[in-house]
Amino acid sequence: MIRQRINQEGGKNKINWKKVLPPPLLGFIAGLIYLLLNIPIPGFIDSTLTYVGSIVTPLSLVYIGIVLYNAGLSSIRFDRDTISLLGRFVLSPVVLIVLMLTGTHFSGTHLPAMLQQTQIVQSATPMLAVLPILATEAHGDVNYATNVVTTSTLLFVVVVPVLMQVIQFI
Repeated sequence: MIRQRINQEGGKNKINWKKVLPPPLLGFIAGLIYLLLNIPIPGFIDSTLTYVGSIVTPLSLVYIGIVLYNAGLSSIRFDRDTISLLGRFVLSPVVLIVLMLTGTHFSGTHLPAMLQQTQIVQSATPMLAVLPILATEAHGDVNYATNVVTTSTLLFVVVVPVLMQVIQFI
């Protein structure tokens, strides 16, 4: 079967450059070149890219709302797949607390309390808001991605007060 396909294409293997070098990767490489070579970016391009970057999260939240509306609120569920959020809300802060305490013990320097608290809360933030968009682009399970983002956002409301109580004992 493979030989038939190769012969139909003229005996050559063709590389799909759009899959090898997708636009986000090309943008990253271009940005890296600009950064490393210290090339100045014109002001109008800089402000345009800043505006576009600022609307990514709000647009992804609108998209999540649309997908959630189409699926219905009953689609939000806590099952064995979403149990992995325990790693996000429990394991991640515990690992960060252990690393901070170990670093303080061995280095002898203490981070400011506000910095420690901020880092611990940020270690338990909800899932990436653009996850359903990425799932759509990759032809993945959009409903699952929306469920994970929505569930983690709802649970974050409960997790933050608990973390704030735990932080007081560190």
